[in-house]
Amino acid sequence: MTRVPGDGPAGSAGRTGSARRWIMAAACAALAVLASATAALGVDPTASPAAGGDVRTNPAAPGLVGDPLFALLGVAVVGLLAVAVTLAAVRLTARR
Repeated sequence: MTRVPGDGPAGSAGRTGSARRWIMAAACAALAVLASATAALGVDPTASPAAGGDVRTNPAAPGLVGDPLFALLGVAVVGLLAVAVTLAAVRLTARR
């Protein structure tokens, strides 16, 4: 590797340049996301004037959208999976 005067320790110029490129790429990506943000236009949130009431909910359980028991079961499964993965990672990476 050819050293250029003023580069600092051997090999540090490549790492510094790479880090600067990553920081610039992340900044450009964040700027692009922020620049493309627009106001979200939604439909009127009031209930529809249909004869059966609000058509966005299940008539059997007014006010509940979807299946709440399925959602609770999904949250419980995700929580148990997170605990299992965390315990496995701790056990595999523990120093002996």
